Amino acid sequence: MLAVPVLGGVGLVGPATPAGAAPVAAQAAAGAEVYVSRSNCSSSAADGSVDRPYCTISAAAAVAQPGQTVLVQAGSYLEKVAITRSGVEGTPITFRAVNGPDGHVTVSAPAGGNAFSLAGVHDVIVEGFSLRSSGSAEPVLIDGATRVTVDGLTVRPPAGVPGVRVAGASSDVTVSRGWFGASGAPGVTVGAGVVGAVVTGNQFRGGLTVTDAPGTTITGNTLVTGCASGITVTGTSPGVEIRNNIVQTADVSGSAPSACADPATATAIALSSASVGQSAADYNLIDPASGGALYAWGAATYPDLAAFRAATNQGAHDIAADPKLQPQQGTERPWIALDRTSPAVDSADAGARGSGPIDMLGNSRADVPEVPNTGTGSGYRDRGAVEIASPWSGSDTATVSRKVGGGPYDIVTRLPWTSAWPVETVGGTFGYRSNDHRYVQIARGPVHEQTMRRAGQACVRIFVSTDGFRVIRDFDLPRGGCTVVGARYNPVTPTRLLDTRAGIGVGTSVPVGPNSEVLLPVPSIGGVPAANVDAVVLNVTATQPTTAGFLTVYPDGVTTPSASSVNYVANETVPNLVTVPLTSGGLRFRNSSSGTVHVVADLQGWFGASGSGFKPLTPVRVADSREGTGGPYLPDSSRQLDLSSKVPADTTAVILNVTATAPTAAGVLKVFPGGSLVPVASNLNFVAGQTIPNLVMVPVVGGKVNIYNQSSGTVHVIADLAGYFGSASSGADQTYVPYGPRRVADTRDGTGLSYRPVGPIAPNSPIGFSPQNVQGNPTCASSALQCPTAVVANLTVTAPTKAGVLIGYPFDKPRPTASNVNFVAGETASNLAVIGTELGSVSLYNASSGSTHVIVDQAGYFIAAAS
Repeated sequence: MLAVPVLGGVGLVGPATPAGAAPVAAQAAAGAEVYVSRSNCSSSAADGSVDRPYCTISAAAAVAQPGQTVLVQAGSYLEKVAITRSGVEGTPITFRAVNGPDGHVTVSAPAGGNAFSLAGVHDVIVEGFSLRSSGSAEPVLIDGATRVTVDGLTVRPPAGVPGVRVAGASSDVTVSRGWFGASGAPGVTVGAGVVGAVVTGNQFRGGLTVTDAPGTTITGNTLVTGCASGITVTGTSPGVEIRNNIVQTADVSGSAPSACADPATATAIALSSASVGQSAADYNLIDPASGGALYAWGAATYPDLAAFRAATNQGAHDIAADPKLQPQQGTERPWIALDRTSPAVDSADAGARGSGPIDMLGNSRADVPEVPNTGTGSGYRDRGAVEIASPWSGSDTATVSRKVGGGPYDIVTRLPWTSAWPVETVGGTFGYRSNDHRYVQIARGPVHEQTMRRAGQACVRIFVSTDGFRVIRDFDLPRGGCTVVGARYNPVTPTRLLDTRAGIGVGTSVPVGPNSEVLLPVPSIGGVPAANVDAVVLNVTATQPTTAGFLTVYPDGVTTPSASSVNYVANETVPNLVTVPLTSGGLRFRNSSSGTVHVVADLQGWFGASGSGFKPLTPVRVADSREGTGGPYLPDSSRQLDLSSKVPADTTAVILNVTATAPTAAGVLKVFPGGSLVPVASNLNFVAGQTIPNLVMVPVVGGKVNIYNQSSGTVHVIADLAGYFGSASSGADQTYVPYGPRRVADTRDGTGLSYRPVGPIAPNSPIGFSPQNVQGNPTCASSALQCPTAVVANLTVTAPTKAGVLIGYPFDKPRPTASNVNFVAGETASNLAVIGTELGSVSLYNASSGSTHVIVDQAGYFIAAAS
C-alpha cells in the first residue's frame, strides 16, 4: 500500500490553487441540538455535534444559543453546572437529560456546590436530570431568574437541605413533574421576592414552603411527609392557588398510614393570615390519618372539611379520605403510583392554574371506565402527580416509511397503537433508535418523524415505557422496521482532485505501484463535511499503465471490493465515470495489475441531503456530428449542445453518454456547462482511430452544455441523453442510494444470472439481471420495499470475439438504438451506465456478430419519490 500524507485534506482543485475544502475546525455546533456524552466525547475536538459531543454539561452551557436543546446522554456527571446564558422569550435554551433504554442521567455536585444554578438568567428549561449535592447547597438554585422551568427532575439533597430553592426577584418560574426526596427540609422552597411561581405535578417525600411569594400556584402535587407539614405558605403571599393536590401527612413507616405521635406537626395545608387574601384552595385530597389539622387558614386550624368550608368558603370539592397511594416504585428515579380505586381518580379541576394534559410519568390524562367523572373540563383528570394511565391496544409491528412531502432523508415511524380509554392527548414515552444515529431519540407518542443523516437503509427500533423509562426493562420486542432514503445531486464545474503525475491530492508524484493503492483524503466538498456527503461522482482516468489491469475506487475504511472501476491495457489512457460512496472522509484507488499506473480523478458532483432529484429517460440521441452539415469537431474547437427542448427549464445537470469516434489524432473531450471556461478536467481520452464512450454528468446553464475537442486532429462526437436532474415539480423526483461498488452479474461464473447457463452472451442476444438493493434484493412487487427504478453500474465487456456494442435497457421494454459500451474483438472495455429498470430487472443486449462475456459492477441505484 502506498502511504500518503493527508496534507490538510483535499480541496476542490482548479487550474491553480486548491480551494474550498479546508478541515472543519472545532467550534460550537450550529444546529438545533447540542450533544453531551461521557462515553463518546473528546475534550480537545468537541463541538457539540453528534459525532463530537462535549464531555461536560458545563461545556455545552458555555456556548448554547437561544433555541438550542442540549441533549445530555446517559451517564454520571460530576460537576457544578452554572447556567449563565439566556434564551429569548418563546425561544428558550433547553437542557434535557436523555433518560431512556440506555440509562439515566445523574449530576452530582462536588464540594458543596449546586448541581444546577440558574442566577440572573431567563428563558431556560432544565429537564429530566437526577441531581445530588453535598454540604449545605441545594441541588438546584434559581435566583433572580425569569421564565425558567425545571421539569422532571429527581432531587436528593443532603439531610436538612431543600431540593430546589427559588429565590431573589425571580418571576414566572415553574417547578414541574419532579421527585423530591428531601429529608428534614422542604423539597421545594419559594422565597421572598419571587412572583408567579408554579409548582405543579411533583411528588414530595417531604413538604413544600412558600414565603413572601405572591401569586404562587401549587397544583396537582403529591406530598407524603411522614408526620411533617405538607404545603406551608408563610409571610405575605397573597393570591396563592392550591388545587388538585394529594397531601398525606400520616406516619407511613408501617404497613398502612397511621396517626402521628404529635399531630400538631402534621398540618396538611397552612396559609398565614397575610397570605389568605385572594388565595384559593379546592379539589385537594387530604388523608386525615395523621390526626393533624387538614387546614391552618389564617389564624385558625380546621380538623375537618366541614368546619373549613363553613368558615372560609374554600375547599368545596376537597376530599378527606385515604388517597390509596401504592408503594414507592423505581430506584434512581422513583415515583408513587395511584390505586385505581382512589378517590383522586377522575375528579380533578382541569381548569386549575398550572394543570396540564401530561402527568409526572409522561402519560396522558385518561378516563378510567368504571369511575364516574366528577372533575371539570374533560372531567377525568386525576388529582395528584400521577394519572391512572390508559392501556394501549394495537400491533407490536411498526412501519418505517419516507415522509410524503418531506426532505429526501425524512422518515416517519409508526407503531399502530391507540389508547384503549378516552385520553386528552398522546401519552407514553417512546425511544427511537435508528441505524445511522449514535443516540436514541426520546419522544412522546407512537408516531415519530426524524431526519436520517445519510442515504441508504433507514431502520428504526422502538422502545416503549409508561413510566418515562424510570425502570429500564428488556424491550426486546418486534417493534421496528426499515425503509430506504436516497440523496439528491449537486453538480459542480469539473474540478481536478487527484493527479499522481503532478502530486495533486497526494504527497508524491510517483505512479501507483503494482497491486497497491493510493488514499485520497476528502474531508469536505466545497465546505460540506464528508459526513454530509453520501457519494461523489468522479471521472477517473488511468494513464501510462505499464501492464494491463484495472482500478477499483472505493471508500476508505471498507474491505476492498471485487468490482472494477476502470479497465486498461499497457500504455493506454482510459477514463471512466465513477460514483462511489464517501463514508469516512477518504477514497482509495487500487491498482490491480503487476505494473504501475498514474491516476487522475476529476470531480463532477456529489450526492447529499440537498440538491436536485433525478428523472431517468429512455436514451435518446441528441448529437451526432457524423450526420448533418456540421462535420467532425475541428482541432481545439468547441461546440454548444442545446438541450433546452429536451429537458425542463430548471434542469441543473444532465447525464450524457458521450462517444468519440474516428479521431485522427490522440486527444481528450471536455464536457462542461454552457458559457463556462474550458476546465482543466477532462471527460474522455482517445487515440487515433479509436471509438470510445464515457458517461458524463454535467451541469447545464440555460439548457446548454459545451463539448471541447482538445486535440491536434478532428473527431466525431455522439451524445445520448439518459436523464436529467432538477426539481420534483419538473418530474425529477427520484433520489440516489449508494450501494457499491459490488459485483452483481458476471457471465464468466454465473453471478447474478439464475435463469441461464454460465457462459458468454450469444451474438445479437440479451441477458437479464436484477440490481441489488440495501434491503436484500427482495421481490419488487411492493413499492414499500424501495426497489431500484434505475441502476448505476459499471458495464464491462471482456473477451469479445467480434466488434460490437452493448446496450442496457429496462427489462421487457423495447431496446433503444443508443449504446453503452463500444468494443472490438479481444478488447476489455467498460463504461458507467444509468439504466432504468422494469419489474426490478435490466436487460443487456450484445449487438455483435460474436459472443462476449459481460460483468456488471453496481455503484448504486435510484428510487422513486415517497408516496
